[in-house]
Amino acid sequence: MNRKFLTIGTSAILTTLLGGICVCSLFGCQLPTIAKNPQKSEPNLLGDNTKQIKSSIIIAENSEEQNRIQLYEKASKSVVAIATGFGHGSGFIVSPDGLVLTNAHVVEDSSKAVAVVLADGTQVLADVVGFGSGGLDLAALKIRNQKNLPYLRLATPGSARVGQSVYAIGTPLSLELQNTLTYGIISRIDPKLGLIQHDAAVNPGNSGGPLLNSNGQVIGVNSAIFNDTEIKRFIGISFAIPTELIQPFLVAVEQGNAQLASGRQQPSNSQDTDLSLNGQVLQASLKNGDRTLPNNSYFHTYVFEGKAGQQITIEMDSQQIDSHLYLLLPAKERLIAQNDDISPKDFNARLTVTLPENGIYYLLANTFEAGESGSYSLRAAISQQ
Repeated sequence: MNRKFLTIGTSAILTTLLGGICVCSLFGCQLPTIAKNPQKSEPNLLGDNTKQIKSSIIIAENSEEQNRIQLYEKASKSVVAIATGFGHGSGFIVSPDGLVLTNAHVVEDSSKAVAVVLADGTQVLADVVGFGSGGLDLAALKIRNQKNLPYLRLATPGSARVGQSVYAIGTPLSLELQNTLTYGIISRIDPKLGLIQHDAAVNPGNSGGPLLNSNGQVIGVNSAIFNDTEIKRFIGISFAIPTELIQPFLVAVEQGNAQLASGRQQPSNSQDTDLSLNGQVLQASLKNGDRTLPNNSYFHTYVFEGKAGQQITIEMDSQQIDSHLYLLLPAKERLIAQNDDISPKDFNARLTVTLPENGIYYLLANTFEAGESGSYSLRAAISQQ
């Protein structure tokens, strides 16, 4: 049997049919009943306490439900979605000035700047300011120009207990499902790795989201699921990095001692460059070792903050490569525009587009043909309207 630990950072596929053993139809099911002799009355072994017990159960259920509602209404304001040109993940704010905690595998392919979607849908730009060392799957982001943001507090290290109720908030499968709440219990605490095993449902896209206790405090960062099938979906076993490992990492970030690069080997040019819209010309070269698209063509990524209604023109000129441009809005998982040759006379590319909304946009400057390498110039400017 092929059993796997799967990271749960990105997803583009929504699986709606879940396998499993069940005797219930989609319209519900009835539990088997034990036939009773209608002519014989059975003694009430609980006596007059029956109503009190039932009442107590209802009160307990209502109390737990209210706690979940209150926890979600408070904690979800601090949970964010993280959108990159390669997928999405989750994260949460841990300080009022916009420090965000997530998994390293969510942002390691966009190691400079990423788009963060706040709980109210606002898109902001954040810089990656630190990675966990020694393979620790944690990363910290700093949202630009923010203050007085709602944030989550960490639970006391070592406070997690098997059987404890836990709550997960994140963005499973699609950005349209941002701030989804699930809950369960801690099933086990791994004695070697220290990971918290729980059964709150998490799926691809939940990576980096918080695992909370009943007080709304963070006891872990959801990072992986255990799976013995080829379908990357939740089967009841999830793992979170505990506060015992989170706290030292955050201290290192605050002191400026955290790693500035992921421990995983990356392409030579894996950073996203800020793109100015003032007409400044950038010079760069696409070459062996750069990131590639599925057709093995090289590309660089540029990022900028755009406003709804802005008309921008982007030009990529080269005498050595067949230029191609893609404009993405990752927070909406949309390709806004693309362009290849301006004319059959040259290999230059140009995009003129009116931005559909406020947000963080990604531009991919691409060689178009697999294996092509060479230098190019890039210019972006707001058009006169």
